[in-house]
Amino acid sequence: MEKLINDFSFGLFFWQALILVVLILLLRKFAWKPILDSLNNREEGIKNALLSAENARKEMQNLQADNEKLLNEARAQRDAMLKEAREIKEKVVSDAAAEAQAKADKIVANAQVIIENEKNAAMVDLKNQVATLSIEIAEKVIREQLSTTEKQHKLVEDMLADVTLK
Repeated sequence: MEKLINDFSFGLFFWQALILVVLILLLRKFAWKPILDSLNNREEGIKNALLSAENARKEMQNLQADNEKLLNEARAQRDAMLKEAREIKEKVVSDAAAEAQAKADKIVANAQVIIENEKNAAMVDLKNQVATLSIEIAEKVIREQLSTTEKQHKLVEDMLADVTLK
């Protein structure tokens, strides 16, 4: 838990919150309103069908069996439409949540790639600086050891002594 608190990034939190708010606003404007409108239209259609069936039953009492059949069909149709509407609503909500999660995962992955690239660039720069310093130190040491002619002759004689002819 402490690691989560220590690694908390306000920038990442801000962008994730902003994306979530924008996504909710877009869903509200383009998805939920049309779904609710279509549900209301379907509900009005079902209500109109039930009223028509009720009037037909009152007007034709000798055809009561046919009217009962129509009412049962209208109820079944209403239930099927409501069930379908619920399924569509649940699918839209779950799709939106999955898309939001996927976008959040993509943002986190991109941030991790950027961090890794920056780390690698810093390592390369550090290696270059260490190499430059090593060369400078070696150059100074060699200059010191070869500063006089006497030291140069001694170095050559030592090297020749180490060489064996075959």
